[in-house]
Amino acid sequence: MAEPPAGPPPASASSEQTRLKGHIGHLTSHEETALIEFKKLSADQSLYRPETSTQRASHDDGTLVRYLRARRFVPQDALAQFKDTELWRKENNLDALYERIDIHDYQEARSVYPQWTGRRDKRGIPVYLYEVGKLDSKKMIAYSQATSKSKVKGPSPSRMLRLFALYENLTRFVMPLCSAVPGRVNPETPVDQSNNIVDISRVGLKQFWNLRSHMQDASQLATAHYPETLDRIFIIGAPSFFPTVWGWIKKWFDPITTSKIFILSQDQVKPTLSAFMDVSSIPKKYGGELDFECGMMPSIDPEIRKCLDLKNPKLEELFLTGPTRWVDGSEGDMVALSVGSIDGQPHKEAVATMHSWAVRTATGSSNFQRMHSDYFQRMDSNTDGASSLAYQPTAATSSRPQSRGDAQPQAAMQPPPPRQTQRATEVQPSASSMQRLQPAQLLNQQPQQANVTPAAAQAQLQNGAIPESKSTLPNGSVLKSQPAGMDGQVEVQNGGAGAPKSIVMPPPGLQRMETQYMTPATDPSELKNFQ
Repeated sequence: MAEPPAGPPPASASSEQTRLKGHIGHLTSHEETALIEFKKLSADQSLYRPETSTQRASHDDGTLVRYLRARRFVPQDALAQFKDTELWRKENNLDALYERIDIHDYQEARSVYPQWTGRRDKRGIPVYLYEVGKLDSKKMIAYSQATSKSKVKGPSPSRMLRLFALYENLTRFVMPLCSAVPGRVNPETPVDQSNNIVDISRVGLKQFWNLRSHMQDASQLATAHYPETLDRIFIIGAPSFFPTVWGWIKKWFDPITTSKIFILSQDQVKPTLSAFMDVSSIPKKYGGELDFECGMMPSIDPEIRKCLDLKNPKLEELFLTGPTRWVDGSEGDMVALSVGSIDGQPHKEAVATMHSWAVRTATGSSNFQRMHSDYFQRMDSNTDGASSLAYQPTAATSSRPQSRGDAQPQAAMQPPPPRQTQRATEVQPSASSMQRLQPAQLLNQQPQQANVTPAAAQAQLQNGAIPESKSTLPNGSVLKSQPAGMDGQVEVQNGGAGAPKSIVMPPPGLQRMETQYMTPATDPSELKNFQ
């Protein structure tokens, strides 16, 4: 019998360089080609609708790349899994199901599966906790009986459809939210995975046996229809008989997922978790400072909470524990809609907004490379013949940033400059905004600036080597982009009544115009009923 993977992951596993391989914004030439071919194959079978001048693509690039990663970037293999998922979604009418699922049913399902703590690891990935010991026979019998009476119906069993809603919440609510939080490292790459702490302490062999089908449902659904949404599983409190059950547990996962499971001894728990997440985001029972256990409402981390505008504080529990999804709002806002049904009546309510200031300074979309394709070109870099993508220096850049295929620190890579056709950011300045804030005060990290002196950059600007971009804001102010070497800032110059002389905004490379990483594509007109 194969032994379970004991011990913490290698130190390199917590680095962004390890995670970013095969992700949007960091694809090699081979992977880019595979994505293009995968899109064509999917479009030929009417599984994917490319973007047009009037309509978004049916699926964002981040979602498509997850299928490719799961099948080692073999387009034909990814197509087979993608086709199975799309047919499964259509047969069960899953988009509509998420809209009408009974909120009580949803919360019951949430109580017996991994729950988001409300926190993220150091790379911005959401952290989930699963305390298996709390799933005693009484609780599971009650859940099974409630599931059998559920009004959630479809070709798939009701228990699977309830579980589906939890994965939809992960991909349509938690991941987009974590992607949009300012200060995240590598903002060009959307957050498309989760970390799971699985506590199996005080779980006996009989309880394990009774729960095997329940836990197997979650692993098989993720493997089949939500591939590559898992970054790591940290198993804590493994009993002495765990090698016995590992033989059938590992069969639930594909080999790639199995390699992400790490069993920690008691003395490895805090050091390992601390390597991945701040102590403030580790639950107290594992040596951290977070007051969270399964069954509690997520404890939203301060950086997320600063970005959110809750319509009504009384709705926070519904916002965090019910079926919720994001919709594109005006001027780059993200609006959270609480959906589902209550007592048989359809429910849809705008419960929170992540405002444009937070959203625009947060992240590039999963279409980052496509949006800035004119700034990227293929380069031969590796001796094995593999190619990579690199941002090519303009006259304002004296040294080339690291290639996307290189294994050097990512901080050395400079994001491409914004297109001049981007919409201006609507700014509602507060009194504190009248100070010249440095970008570092607004974001925890920002891309490294090119090694260009201000004088050289100004000369290039005057010579036309760097076009100066200006846009007029609604209040009459002028949004003016500064070239590299001139603090990497964007200023709003006074042009309207009551506007401050200048408001320094984050570097334009970190601004995003639309939440294009969300699948299915959202319809902003949906919000007219809530305005």
